[in-house]
Amino acid sequence: MAPTTAVSRLFTGPGGLTRAACSGMLLGTLATQHPSTELFGRVQRIDRTAVMFPNWRFFAPTPARHDYQFLYRTLSYDRETSKWRTVQAIAERRLSQIVWFPGRRTEKAIFDACQQVINVLDDGFTVAEHNPAYRMLREFIRNRIDRSETTGIKGFQFALARAAGYDTAEEPQIVFVSPYIPLQPQPPPAPTSPHPT
Repeated sequence: MAPTTAVSRLFTGPGGLTRAACSGMLLGTLATQHPSTELFGRVQRIDRTAVMFPNWRFFAPTPARHDYQFLYRTLSYDRETSKWRTVQAIAERRLSQIVWFPGRRTEKAIFDACQQVINVLDDGFTVAEHNPAYRMLREFIRNRIDRSETTGIKGFQFALARAAGYDTAEEPQIVFVSPYIPLQPQPPPAPTSPHPT
């Protein structure tokens, strides 16, 4: 049987129209994944809502192209500063995580908190450090400090860097460096009574 006959039989007869429509959707979906918008943008213009030809950015129109890394250093009571140490916020990927990966929620929360802090940095660091996302990152770092080294440690400082993830060719860029923070969390100030007793 000639190849052209096999192809024509595939799209004719019972169910031929359905097979042709599904093949068209598959080819259109594959075409919209290509990064060249000049060449493959025509297919996306047919389906502006991306319902018929879903794009890989369907659930994230502006996908993240970088990760965040944390570094910290400690300050001793003798006023000695340690070297910068890296905090692993993103776990190494394993094959089993295709099926079960609850730790991804923590990573996503940290990523979102970083984004929130960066969004308010233009208003000044004093505004950013009162943001709940900054306080969450601060406590995340506080809990990651090596507890074996905390004797004699007065406080710590952390830095947020933007990195290209697995692409090691690109150097990480420092986004901000926090001021020194006491290692022991400070209790909130007691509310003052409006009327002195």
